[in-house]
Amino acid sequence: MEWLPHITVATIVEDNGRFLMVEEHKGGRNVLNQPAGHLDPDETLIDAAIRETLEETGWDVEPTGVIGIYLYTAPSNGVTYQRICFSAKTVQHHPDYQLDDGIVGAKWLTRDELIAQRDNWRSELIIRCIDDYLAGHHFSLELIRPSL
Repeated sequence: MEWLPHITVATIVEDNGRFLMVEEHKGGRNVLNQPAGHLDPDETLIDAAIRETLEETGWDVEPTGVIGIYLYTAPSNGVTYQRICFSAKTVQHHPDYQLDDGIVGAKWLTRDELIAQRDNWRSELIIRCIDDYLAGHHFSLELIRPSL
């Protein structure tokens, strides 16, 4: 059996202690996640983060750094994901933007509010990325090298 990891991006967007989160319908229930998704063919990682954030929240963002690179194997399906997590700042909100299918909406939540909703997390990567962000793990976007 061929092993194919999934390349994904996620974005940490913080405003006065609140984080831009996505409520999405997955596996028959609503769950919380950062704006996140899969890398598309012929797309840069940074462009994927910008696109996914817009598609899932209606916010244009400008990536400001890399928080970390994570490997996660989902216990629900055994799929391994490599997540590149970016920090970003908001640029413009499009309140009438048609969000992706399955997206209930965007929410701004504090870390404490997220902890109180732990049963609704899509994965443990949510808090790991936020805690790394809060701990000051901010690497230059130059860490992401262009394709050859």
